[in-house]
Amino acid sequence: MDKISMAQKKFIDKNSRRKKRVLFYRILILISFILLWEGATRVGLVDPFIFSSPFRVSKTFAEMAFQGTIFYHIGITLFETLLSFFLITFLGIIMAVILWTNISISEVLEPYLVILNSVPKSALAPVLIVWLGNNMKTIIFAAVTLGIFSTIINVYTGFQEIDNEKIKLIYTFRGTKRDVLTKVVIPGTIPLIISTMKVNIGLSLIGVIIGEFLAANAGLGYLIIYGSQVFKLDWVILSIIILCVLAGSLYYITNMAEKYIKKRF
Repeated sequence: MDKISMAQKKFIDKNSRRKKRVLFYRILILISFILLWEGATRVGLVDPFIFSSPFRVSKTFAEMAFQGTIFYHIGITLFETLLSFFLITFLGIIMAVILWTNISISEVLEPYLVILNSVPKSALAPVLIVWLGNNMKTIIFAAVTLGIFSTIINVYTGFQEIDNEKIKLIYTFRGTKRDVLTKVVIPGTIPLIISTMKVNIGLSLIGVIIGEFLAANAGLGYLIIYGSQVFKLDWVILSIIILCVLAGSLYYITNMAEKYIKKRF
């Protein structure tokens, strides 16, 4: 028993050291990149007007934070992203359930879902502006169309791959199709749904930024386009950096939610 405990302790220590080493190198790479970027602009290797610099980006963020404008733009993009994410996830699961409960509907709609999922969504953006106007509705709709069809296909495919023996067992005990759905199918596809949600959070952010490029007067996508048009490239670089931070934070939150849900199920 002591030997097993010692082996476990060694394994835990080794794993802890590995995680610390990985974290150290991650931070080292980030700091090195920032220093090289700042140094290259200081000595003239790159043009700070075009590529900006960590100092200029920090100064721009401080100025916009003092005015409150940067937080307003971040809030708009974050709200649109989260709303799009919840709509994609909710509507995607609902549609997958409808297809699973009615084979005829799924056989009819399946080729259309595949086609719609393959259509480049950026090609639809100009049409959406004409249909819905130059407003937030267009942005949300553009983001939803980017991820909903793949969500429907993935979740529906997961429903179909549930073990038939488990389904037969429910019917053996005189269960209904609703019992099969709620007690076997949905619980059995929770890992797949979570994986799809992790993809959807990124797709939602991408869709929102594409929408803001074309139909927005606020948000980080708007700042990128407007900044490039008036040659305020510090705004552009700052917005891109914030988008990276947002994407990482949203992915981390989704991972935490995944761990919590797996513990519950």
